[in-house]
Amino acid sequence: MKIAITGASGRMGRMLIEAVLAAPDMELAAALDRSDSPALGTDAGAFMGAKTGVTITDRTDKALAGCQVLIDFTRPEASMAYLDACRQHGVKMVIGTTGFSAEQRAHIQQAAQDIAIVQAANMSPGVNAAIRLIELATQMLADTDIEVIEAHHRHKVDAPSGTALAIGEAIAAQLGKPLAEIGVFAREGHTGPRRPGSIGFSTIRGGDIVGDHTVLFAGNGEQIEIRHRATSRAHYADGSLRACRFLADKAHGLYDMRAVLGLSSGNPSAWSAPSLTSPRRWP
Repeated sequence: MKIAITGASGRMGRMLIEAVLAAPDMELAAALDRSDSPALGTDAGAFMGAKTGVTITDRTDKALAGCQVLIDFTRPEASMAYLDACRQHGVKMVIGTTGFSAEQRAHIQQAAQDIAIVQAANMSPGVNAAIRLIELATQMLADTDIEVIEAHHRHKVDAPSGTALAIGEAIAAQLGKPLAEIGVFAREGHTGPRRPGSIGFSTIRGGDIVGDHTVLFAGNGEQIEIRHRATSRAHYADGSLRACRFLADKAHGLYDMRAVLGLSSGNPSAWSAPSLTSPRRWP
């Protein structure tokens, strides 16, 4: 399977390049980066002392020729440009970018009419297993106060994280309410008592934290926590390659990691690619 990777000089891009080079059933066919990247013109494997014969480029249309799947972990605006190029060239896409607007999500859904896409807020099998456990816990502990706490490295630009929002969407779905109505994303000053049925979010940014997500179910006299802590990005890369293999026999359609992991067969659930158009401040 011939793979193209975006953000080739970034941390996730390099992890994906290394994973593809190590996979016997995959071939690194293209490495893309932004037009101002100092890595343009260098070998995609230079960071690991390898010669791949693939040069990092910003010429998307030329690079996609002959590719079967593009893996994208960049930013929403860049992802939209790559999406349009993939749609034009008939290249399937694995999207790990987060922070899409409602309009951008709709654009992805439209593109999926022509090409096959896996889109997920988190490609990690472990995170998706944790979300499944959180859903079950919510069913049994719906009367507790639920808080989502997430921590990431200092360079992350969106908050809450896409995974935290995905977790919130999963919880809200179990409670039968839209996250935009019951999510609390800021507390400051005199907030008054906690609103029953709300879902609180707390965000931490610092150091080189890869990703840490905890859901707290706080009841009277007891608290339960479900936590996923990532210590490297390797599991994101592994999940992305699983998504590529999943798309091998798909002509079009929009899928999430549940489908990739065999937990569902249809299009993405509500929490696979969350977006909030009007987050509220509630106590």
